[in-house]
Amino acid sequence: MNKSIDDYSINRNTSLNQILVNMAHSGGFEGRHLASGIGILKKMMSEKNCTRFLSFVGALVSTGNRGIIRDMIKNKMFDCVITTCGALDHDIAKSFSSYYEGDFRLDDQFLLKKDIHRLGNILIPNENYGPLIEAKVQPILQELYDNAKSKTRSLELAPSEMLRYIGSRLNESSFLYWAAKNDIPVMVPGIVDGAVGNQMWLFNQSHKEFRIDILKDQTILSELIFDAKMTGAFMMGGGLSKHHTLWWNQYRGGLDYAVYITTASEWDGSLSGAPVAEAISWGKVTTQAKQVTIHADVSTVLPFIYYSLLSK
Repeated sequence: MNKSIDDYSINRNTSLNQILVNMAHSGGFEGRHLASGIGILKKMMSEKNCTRFLSFVGALVSTGNRGIIRDMIKNKMFDCVITTCGALDHDIAKSFSSYYEGDFRLDDQFLLKKDIHRLGNILIPNENYGPLIEAKVQPILQELYDNAKSKTRSLELAPSEMLRYIGSRLNESSFLYWAAKNDIPVMVPGIVDGAVGNQMWLFNQSHKEFRIDILKDQTILSELIFDAKMTGAFMMGGGLSKHHTLWWNQYRGGLDYAVYITTASEWDGSLSGAPVAEAISWGKVTTQAKQVTIHADVSTVLPFIYYSLLSK
């Protein structure tokens, strides 16, 4: 008990960065965890020998936070991305169309009749999603297939290899585009669980020798992990993307830096609800790691976190 909680002192001249810095001393509960998480991320970013992982759930890409994800990858703040197929779907769809504001309490039967999908309080016209993704992805896969075949290359590709090629054919609003441009691998262990994965399956129906080799990505991850002197992760949301990040880091003794944001509760034993500290018992986070779990909505706190990282 050597540190007192200071009261906030905010006036019209107080900058946002001052508030975020003061949160470490004035914030209580999750406010202090947020400040701690920002501090850990800043330390992780400044560590030259740290291999940095970014994981996030697909739904986040349906929001305006897609722009922050894109810019973090554009600015090479991370060395590897681990996400879900939904993130690919939204990234491609939003590269060529728009999503719209909605409400959590809209009538879903009415939306169905209007051919509109609802993702929380975001509205996605059907024509801006499935049909658009098919129209964009199929020609890209055909081009990738023709190029590989003409150069007698293997037609069994890792998901990350396919995504690098797809990203190279998108525009600068896309996080996949910048991942491809900056040679940052995008790992999607559940690649078939979404529209893009479905398009890969559909293409395979008429090109049987064109296949996904998911084990190739595991080899790429193993090389990243075993070559790393230190590792750190910024995990936005739980599920498969969080677990895969933790899973591979156990093979080097665990993460040295770990910041996790979740709204899930730990009392049901779910992976999404499990705080980072629990991963220490599995050897997925080191005992000496700088780590914190922030219980918050990612879409609310990510803009403040990114702002603080930029102002370091």
